Amino acid sequence: MTIRKLILAACAASAVYAAPDPNFHIYLAFGQSNMEGQGDIGNQDTTVDKRFQVLWAADNGSCSGKTKGQWSKATPPLAHCQGAKLGPTDYFGRTMVEKTDPQIKVGVIVVAVAGCSIKLFDKDQYASYAQGQQSWMTQRINTYGGNPYGRLIEMAKKAQEEGVIKGIIFHQGETDAGDGNWPSNVKRVYSNIIKDLGLGDDIPFLAGEVLRSGVSSGANNNIAKLPQQSKNFYVVSSEGFNQALGDGQNVHFTSQEYRDFGKRYAEKMIEVLGDKIKPVATASSSSAEPESSSSAVASSSSVVAPKSSSSVVAPPSSAVEESSSSTIAIGVAPVVTAHIGKAVVNASRVTVPVKVDGASINAKVFSMQGKMVLDFSNSYVGGALGFDTAKLPAGSYMLSVQVGSERSVQKVQVK
Repeated sequence: MTIRKLILAACAASAVYAAPDPNFHIYLAFGQSNMEGQGDIGNQDTTVDKRFQVLWAADNGSCSGKTKGQWSKATPPLAHCQGAKLGPTDYFGRTMVEKTDPQIKVGVIVVAVAGCSIKLFDKDQYASYAQGQQSWMTQRINTYGGNPYGRLIEMAKKAQEEGVIKGIIFHQGETDAGDGNWPSNVKRVYSNIIKDLGLGDDIPFLAGEVLRSGVSSGANNNIAKLPQQSKNFYVVSSEGFNQALGDGQNVHFTSQEYRDFGKRYAEKMIEVLGDKIKPVATASSSSAEPESSSSAVASSSSVVAPKSSSSVVAPPSSAVEESSSSTIAIGVAPVVTAHIGKAVVNASRVTVPVKVDGASINAKVFSMQGKMVLDFSNSYVGGALGFDTAKLPAGSYMLSVQVGSERSVQKVQVK
């Protein structure tokens, strides 16, 4: 194999097999029109730090040069091209970048539909709710494949291959202002997100108040009850935002209020996360960048395991290392190498075929938040490493297996 082919193979391996970067923090954002953003985009809003990225979730990104499933610089709009403008997520992300360590990168996924009920994000109710809606809402729903919740989860799973989901921001409730069941309905959606993404039980959920002087101000009564639903629920105040956008609806905030609201969301998120927002020491934390707009996020289902060692560029032993804080670091690591096979998951056990040949073994399981949760280095029996699935809660995990100088990083799902 020529040197040029080796370099190309190494680049391909790094694009497809890179482990999640614990310093790439992902935030999910969903809701209705105020989360879409209805503020006019000014010149000041078009300059964005490269550390702030958006994973575009809508089918059509022609209004901003974005493509579904690809990371790009987070210039507004962030939600879709069906009328979305400047919203709270824009300055949430900017503030998170500004007020966190320079090693931290921030990514957002925004899924929002104007006028919608929380039912649109309920897995059991969205289909019936979407039927019979007016054409303008149907267009927005369809830009997310007809299932906004499903699209949010789809994009979030892609994002988990590159970074770590740290929190959720939410702005919805105007449509459901008179529904006393709304707080519990929101909790159900949150619980589904946590389960479907295999997240921990400490993911903060920040809900913003609606316009206090607006026609839907009564929704704030429901929003105030959200912290009763979960220890992870917090309310972000809209106090002082009284101008209302001049669109005749008396529901939306002005551009400046969206900027200030986004800052409030970020300040609350930083307060809640505390030390969890600090950077993690990694082998290449100073140089790793999120995918640019020119490269799609690879999903685990697209990985094709190499069949022989001749087609694999084995990374150096230092390419991926566990840090002193027991977190997984970013690096080039193929799923399969000459001595490490593809993980097999069944109902009771996860096994990884290995050829030891007297080499040392280092095998660990990491949560999708990047924390080491299990060491199975001493489990080698009969040509394989393994552990019982009963040792872990259901969810997604990353396996880091090293045999001698060869390293494999694989994503597995424990049920």
